[in-house]
Amino acid sequence: MSWTRRLLVALSVVLAALAATLLTAPGAQAHEERPVTFPDGSGSVPKLRTGEPDLLVCKTDRADLVRRISGFPAALKARNLALFDRCVRGGHRHLQQAVDAVDRPGMTIAVLPGLYEEQPSLPPPAGACASLEAPTSALGYQILSYEQQKQCPHNQNLVAILGKKDLQIEGTGASRLDVVFDAKYAKLNAIRADESDGIYFRNFTAQRTTFNSLYVLAGDGFVIDDVLTRWNDEYGFLTFASDHGLYKNCESYGNGDSGIYPGSASDINNGRGYDVPRYSIEITGCRSHHNMVGYSGTAGDSVWVHDNEFDHNMGGASMDSAFPGHPGLPQNHARFERNLIHDNNQNYYPYVADGTCAEPPVERGYERGVVCPQISMPPGTGIITAGGNWNLYENNWVYGHQRAAFYLSAVPAFVRGESAWGKQADTSHHNRYAGNHLGVDRTGTPRPNRADVWWDGQGGGNCWQADAGASSPGALPVCGTPRGEVSGGSDRLIGEPVKLAQLLVCADYDVQARRLPVGCDWYGARGIQRVETQLALAFAVVLALVGGALWWRRLRGSRVAGAAALVGLTGLALDVAGSTLSLASGPVPALALVLTGTGWTALGVTLRAERPALAWTTLSLGALTLLDAFDKAVLMIPWTPLSPAWLRGLLAVVWVLWALVASSARTPSRPSRRAAPAAATAPGSAG
Repeated sequence: MSWTRRLLVALSVVLAALAATLLTAPGAQAHEERPVTFPDGSGSVPKLRTGEPDLLVCKTDRADLVRRISGFPAALKARNLALFDRCVRGGHRHLQQAVDAVDRPGMTIAVLPGLYEEQPSLPPPAGACASLEAPTSALGYQILSYEQQKQCPHNQNLVAILGKKDLQIEGTGASRLDVVFDAKYAKLNAIRADESDGIYFRNFTAQRTTFNSLYVLAGDGFVIDDVLTRWNDEYGFLTFASDHGLYKNCESYGNGDSGIYPGSASDINNGRGYDVPRYSIEITGCRSHHNMVGYSGTAGDSVWVHDNEFDHNMGGASMDSAFPGHPGLPQNHARFERNLIHDNNQNYYPYVADGTCAEPPVERGYERGVVCPQISMPPGTGIITAGGNWNLYENNWVYGHQRAAFYLSAVPAFVRGESAWGKQADTSHHNRYAGNHLGVDRTGTPRPNRADVWWDGQGGGNCWQADAGASSPGALPVCGTPRGEVSGGSDRLIGEPVKLAQLLVCADYDVQARRLPVGCDWYGARGIQRVETQLALAFAVVLALVGGALWWRRLRGSRVAGAAALVGLTGLALDVAGSTLSLASGPVPALALVLTGTGWTALGVTLRAERPALAWTTLSLGALTLLDAFDKAVLMIPWTPLSPAWLRGLLAVVWVLWALVASSARTPSRPSRRAAPAAATAPGSAG
């Protein structure tokens, strides 16, 4: 790395340090877990077994069962009645009892229709389990070791599946709503499968926890098949540090973080380009709706997400490198294709502002549609990538969003706890958005997004399809074919300064402290309240006052200087007006820069005679402003480590100081136009 690049990286670290103080605030922590490593990858995706179950779980009220199965097809009704008779004689009343009875790999547990509250597991910890020594997470729960989970399986879990291999758990109802596991907000997790390779979950519902409904940790081989999760403080489905996984035909809603979270999926493609031999987790046929975000994954690596629907969340899908303690960072190699991602415009932040989310979970009203967002999230967005590499987004339908279809921003390594200089700009590279159906649904009906792309400008090798609509910046690198070719690419170490300021402000969110960042439009700021508008207004006021003083003291007799001042002021005013737009996209920001740059240039011309050094500085400022307009609206200047906006801002500071000195200096006196006084009498004359 050259010394200039090191210097620029150092600058990014300073900025990242500011971001880290916000992004790692206690209320902004994601999933915290004991240190785990990825499986060795020797497993496989388990297959559904269709034979008779080894173990049965049911309640003993026959009348209740008959009522529950009354609408079933005849064959399924008969099977459930036969299983019930067998279960009453030798089965179990709670799923945990059946799990504890598993004594060999490859067993199947069938659960008959009913509501399972697992009463023996519900009481709070007692005895030695009430005084375990373990680190405490930012959200207040203990981060227990595997040995402590074995010792006290119900400190955090309604049902704990620890170390069981090739276990299959399935409901015997006609739909996933016929078998319900309800944690009643008394446990962190409804069902936890920990180091249980080859597990298969099918045809039931899990709900109402203070963290996750269904949690798979450190497993090599799992299937989640036709399962519903809902009404959780954090996640519906959470799989972590796992490989050979498959979600299919699942549903999740009412979750404070995401419905589907394949965090720290096995990082099997680290170091590769787009040539991926296999994915660690596949997600297909699922619907995730009315959550903070439909899909998310810190270090969601090597995940293939296809033919799903993510709708009516705050955000459709997100992946990130923003939280420390997740193996596999930075995030890489997610592949999204043929998904319906639409109408993700919910805004649940008012439930935080009005105190609803400060109530105990059981009183918040999750069952009535309340969601308590756990982290900062831009509502009205389709797919958010906050620091990821080598992700593919192709052939998706993305429509009906009030903010943007695609949202890409960098996350410096400092934020995830890595301080090495060479890593600070290692995210937001080679993300490809191509062949998507933007602003139309599957029938071809127009359903426009407010903008198709928001990008902070950081990273190299990112590209978008040529037919993307409104975007910020207005000029995007275009994807070529085959994969990997980029037209007009960039390689920037730091994003746009105003966008960076917005991200810093918006990250200062804390659900526990009920702190919603002032100045961020994600949380309702409008007009002059927005940080972008405040910065634009402050910039405009300073330049107008200093430039006005310079014109009055030095240039008010020049018509060219007067015209330059008028054009420049118009540009500054237009810049302030444009900053009030949600995405600052379209022609307004570029036009503002053109007018401002033209004003600088004309002003520099008028200064050449009196202040040549200041004149050249002013001309340079004008040229950089025009170059910034070209960069944002026509073609992103390739292979430059910094946007012209950074250079323009730094030079503007120098110019303001210089112009203040020039305008405050005393005006030099001019020679008198009257006739010179009569010569003194020559020496020797009479007198």
